[in-house]
Formats: sequence, C-alpha cells, structure tokens
Amino acid sequence: MSAKPDPKPTLDDSPPAKSGKRKLILIVAPLVLLTGAGLWFTGILPNLLGLKHEEHKEEAVKPVAPVYVDLPDMVANLNGDPRRPSYLKLQSRLELSKAEDVERVKQAMPRLLDLFQTYLREMRPDELRGSAGTYRLREELIARANVAVAPAKVTDVLFTQMLIQ
Repeated sequence: MSAKPDPKPTLDDSPPAKSGKRKLILIVAPLVLLTGAGLWFTGILPNLLGLKHEEHKEEAVKPVAPVYVDLPDMVANLNGDPRRPSYLKLQSRLELSKAEDVERVKQAMPRLLDLFQTYLREMRPDELRGSAGTYRLREELIARANVAVAPAKVTDVLFTQMLIQ
C-alpha cells in the first residue's frame, strides 16, 4: 500500500513564526554601533574608558643660532674643453649646528679644501648651469664636508660668490 500525504497541515509542520526579537536586533545593533562610533570619535568614550592620550610636554628648546665658518676663496680649473679652459671661483661658508665644532672644522681645513678642490676639478661647466646645478654642487660639498670634519656636523654650504669663466 502506498502512503498518501496528508493534505491538512498540522501544528508541527507550520513555518516558524517570525519573532520581534530579530527585528529588534536589526534596528538596535546599528544604532548602538553608530552611537558608540560617535562617542569614540568625539573623544567622550576614550575618556570614560581611561584611554586618554597623554601629551608629552617637551621642554622649551631654545633655537640654537647656527655658527658659520668662512672658507678661503677657491679657484678651480673645470674639466672641459682643453682648448678653452674654464675656471670656477668660489667663496663659501660652512654652516655648523654647534659652536663647539668650529675648532674641529679649522683643524680639518686642509683635508676639507682638498676634497672640495678635487671635486670641483672634475666638474664640467654645463653641470653648474642653473639652480639645479648649484643645488647638486651644494649637496655634494655638504657630503664631502661631513666626511672631512666627522664627527662634527655641517648642516649647509652657503655660496657667497660663484663665478664661472
């Protein structure tokens, strides 16, 4: 014999009724999250939880005036056309961060001038054209000066006069 399905639904076969709890969760959860985010970003919630951002108060550091050391005038024969030589006359100053470094720079002056002269003799006149060329020259001289006067620190090389002939 074959069993026929019962056309009448029973109480056990009915779909579960939707409860109000699910709707309540779908409405309340986003509200709680938005309220929490608002309290967090306004700074109220971190203060309530004791997560204050402590500002580190640094002692007022007095700005230190830079110290300048004048370099002697340098004249260098630039690397270029051998039939028409080009010369560079350079007057410059070194900017130091500490006054204590002045004596160290003066002691290292022969080495410093040697490094500068050998670098300048290898430059071509086209490399010094424009502000980009001057900037490159300044950066290279700063690097060489820091090598020569280490552990003292040269912060800048200032050009007071630069003539290219």
